[in-house]
Amino acid sequence: AIDEREATAAIPPRKDAKIWFHGNRKGPAHPRDENLRRIRKVGRSAWKEEVNYHRRSLSETGMYRLKTVFTGEVCARKIAAQTTELMIECKALNRMTQLGMPDSYRVAA
Repeated sequence: AIDEREATAAIPPRKDAKIWFHGNRKGPAHPRDENLRRIRKVGRSAWKEEVNYHRRSLSETGMYRLKTVFTGEVCARKIAAQTTELMIECKALNRMTQLGMPDSYRVAA
């Protein structure tokens, strides 16, 4: 599916992962192996920054919040009504998040 969309795999391999296919083969490089090589070169945290893995984590956290606050189910039957229902839930969740955020400012020393 990743190749069909011409996307880059941003799936972090296990910490003890080994390279499957080394450079002495004729086929294309495996994306997992490329990720492992890059992680070994720049480190896991830097690799996650490069592939925007943290943004994925933030979006998963947002979906978790949406599902726990609003049951994770859609009540409407028609697609247009479902879209409206989910948009209202997203706006309400964004508003709740905005209200709960502290006012941050820097105190001059």
